[in-house]
Amino acid sequence: MPTRRAADAANLRMRRVYDPPSPEDGLRVLVDRLWPRGLAKERAEIASWPKDLTPSNELRRWYHEAPDARHEEFVARYDAELDDPAAQQALAELRQALHRGPVTLLTAVKELPGSHVDVLARHLTAKD
Repeated sequence: MPTRRAADAANLRMRRVYDPPSPEDGLRVLVDRLWPRGLAKERAEIASWPKDLTPSNELRRWYHEAPDARHEEFVARYDAELDDPAAQQALAELRQALHRGPVTLLTAVKELPGSHVDVLARHLTAKD
């Protein structure tokens, strides 16, 4: 029998918000600080937009100045932001949603591997 952590990881999906919604997405959660350019809210079918889980404007701007050189420090700073009580509450709510079924983290980022979504996914599946 799989552990809860394994089941949660299996329920977690990551996709670009510009991809068409799919019935397999389950709960569709936007995890970007800004609304994606050119995307109509009706077309996106976003169920939740927890801004407490997104990198702060300051961190986002700092990172985008030199992403290749700053990735490790970005991850450390974003980890610290996710330790904030409001972020912890939002993480707990998403973990509960994962226990119930699929959750898809949506982002406008072109390259999902190595993005803030990977950091967020690690936090969601690391502990209960």
